Amino acid sequence: MPPRHACPSVAIATSALTMRAGRGLYPPGIKPSSRQKLMTTIETARPAPRRLPPEIIITAGCTIAILTFGPRSAVGVFQLPILRENGWGSDVFSYAMAAQYLFWGVGQPFAGALADRFGSARVLSIGLILYGTGLALMSWATTPLSFTLTAGVLMGFGLSGCSFNLVIGALAKLVPESMRAFAFGAGTAAGSFGQFLFSPIAGGMVEGLGWHVTTIAFGLLMLLVIPLCQFVASAPMNTLPKQNAGNEQSFREALVEAFHHRSYVLLVLGFFTCGFQLAFVTVHFQKYVVEAGIPPSVGYWAFALVGICNIFGSLSSGWLSGRIPKRWVLSGIYLSRALVTMMFIVLPPTIWTAYLFGALSGFLWLSTVPPTSSLIGVMFGTRYFSTLYGFAFFSHQVGGFIALMLAGWLRESTGSYAAMWWLSIFFGVFSALVNLPIVEKAVERKATLAPA
Repeated sequence: MPPRHACPSVAIATSALTMRAGRGLYPPGIKPSSRQKLMTTIETARPAPRRLPPEIIITAGCTIAILTFGPRSAVGVFQLPILRENGWGSDVFSYAMAAQYLFWGVGQPFAGALADRFGSARVLSIGLILYGTGLALMSWATTPLSFTLTAGVLMGFGLSGCSFNLVIGALAKLVPESMRAFAFGAGTAAGSFGQFLFSPIAGGMVEGLGWHVTTIAFGLLMLLVIPLCQFVASAPMNTLPKQNAGNEQSFREALVEAFHHRSYVLLVLGFFTCGFQLAFVTVHFQKYVVEAGIPPSVGYWAFALVGICNIFGSLSSGWLSGRIPKRWVLSGIYLSRALVTMMFIVLPPTIWTAYLFGALSGFLWLSTVPPTSSLIGVMFGTRYFSTLYGFAFFSHQVGGFIALMLAGWLRESTGSYAAMWWLSIFFGVFSALVNLPIVEKAVERKATLAPA
């Protein structure tokens, strides 16, 4: 039986063509070589699957971002009690977090490709299960190897499938183009609100209940997030309307196109710095604060400030990205990070400089995500968005991996984080310059392969 259509004319045409195809008959004047094109035209004319209102999709995506990014961003709270209990040095914790960043980055392109092919809901759900399991099992880790496997490898792979990067990929496909920059900013800001929310919650739970109970509770929380994934479920690729037969871009062609595109390569290189800076501050800032003689509570409240201020920073970045060149927004963010870091290490460490650093860093924290993701959408469209953003994010995570490996080694060998702060400043200036030559326009393709 022919498929039902909302449009009567399409239904009649499809029914007639299907019946004639069964008898080997076609309308007069249609050559055999044109039959497939006619069928493709009619299939493409079918109405798109019904979607939820964009406001509901964005709200659900933001909620997932809050609940998944929150526990991950509060990881610095666990460092001191874990090190005290097991008698480890900073390098053990730092290396495990470096492994988390690396496997998060390694898994991201694959998770993005699976989300593009099979839809986002399945990938998000599997990621949440792995992430929650890693959080729970790390409470039983008593050796550096078991801690690295649970808090590092398992959580890293889990995050690659359920972090706000996958949410952003889903929003790119489900939200109208006119709302994309705002949706990216809102999703990023939501992750930051999770950071603001969970940093003091984790600190209070660790002090009152212990870090073991806290990680198990956070692991169970991830399982409760799974039902929300259906609200941001993007359609599998085989259910999407196809382009003209024989001219649809393949997965391999999309990758070759991207990595031969100068602006995409520059964007990926610049994103390395974002990962380097954020990973170092996320894992070691609170330890740095304590070693400077400042109470631990100041550390996690200052880090909570990073989260709350980044809500405004991410939304502002998304708003600006729709009004001025996105490469200017990125360059300004990276340069501002370098200046804020320089101010922090030059001034004497006090409670107020810690809070000031937290607030200023917050405005710049994840504000790179809206212009970065928007540029990928502008250049290549949304069909392989999750995959291409996944490769950019891999560069981000490689930066985080290198930062954490260096931070652990330098802290133990020199007794100071000074070299890491200066490296962070250097890479900030580097990325400010790298992003300036980016060209903000769609790649040139044949008409049948224009970016979606």
